[in-house]
Amino acid sequence: MSEVFSERGESAGQGADLALAQGGDDEAFTRLVEPLRPELHAHCYRMLGSSHDADDALQDALLRAWRGLSRFEGRSSMRTWLYTVATHTCLDAVRGKGRRAMPVDLGPSSAHAMLEDSTLSEIAWLAPYPDVSYEQREGVELAFVAALQHLPGNQRAALLLFEVLGFSAAEIAEIMRTSTTSVNSALARARKVVAEKVPARTQQQTLREVGDARVSEIVGDFMTALEQGDADTFVALLTEDVTWSMPPRSAWYHGIDAVMDFAVRVPLTTCGSWRHLPTTANGQPAVAAYLWDEAAGKHQAWSINVLTLRGRLVSELTAFIGREHFELLGLPLALD
Repeated sequence: MSEVFSERGESAGQGADLALAQGGDDEAFTRLVEPLRPELHAHCYRMLGSSHDADDALQDALLRAWRGLSRFEGRSSMRTWLYTVATHTCLDAVRGKGRRAMPVDLGPSSAHAMLEDSTLSEIAWLAPYPDVSYEQREGVELAFVAALQHLPGNQRAALLLFEVLGFSAAEIAEIMRTSTTSVNSALARARKVVAEKVPARTQQQTLREVGDARVSEIVGDFMTALEQGDADTFVALLTEDVTWSMPPRSAWYHGIDAVMDFAVRVPLTTCGSWRHLPTTANGQPAVAAYLWDEAAGKHQAWSINVLTLRGRLVSELTAFIGREHFELLGLPLALD
């Protein structure tokens, strides 16, 4: 990861706002924290794997910060102090809720289409994340956030603070109220797990190499193939070892034969009429899929399909099923 945010000293204006906020001025506190809200929210998402959980954690963290502002003595920057509060808030949430899962975590892949696939509503599933600033995209890619969910909370926090946010091991030790030795040990264990689960090349590196024109072509061909039931166009987009998962559905497919068996037997033929909108999620190209609903007389929101590329082909399809994901990404819930 390479999303290091520079640490800046407080300006005179920030110093004045800090004094006002410590005196009980909530508008001054808002001015202090608002510029940092997007990156703090992304940090909470990386820790928790859900934008909704990140909303709750950030709200709780800012409330804790407001209530504890009188104890802020300025030995670190306001940004460092807010990350300290947000990290501990997320660690509390991790202890209470556990980790977010993907279908690949729960069992082996299916060789053939599961026509009566079960929906597991009791599982806390990893969820997509809206587009973020260019500098933050590597840190919210699906593979990375999914890998983080396999780490204990302290390792997750240490890795994010060091690799994504650029804090030193000594600073992290202070943030996490532990020793530098413990931080370095947590980092070593975390890196080993993440290296086993995350490709060496990030999606941002791949997308830059492939280029916007080819990415747009892939997205367009994906939409066309599903809308026209075109299996030849669809299969031409995929790597031989492609995977397709559809949380909250339990089944997932690995390899071109299994993926195409599902594609031909379900979305390309039997589901009905599809319409699509191109979008982005987790810093990756995505497609919002709408399925025809006869009773409503319109295409209704069905899934957000996040595309992971390897070279110029799709190596992973993650279809997040549910209307709530459309609301999260600011997309319409139906197409006339």
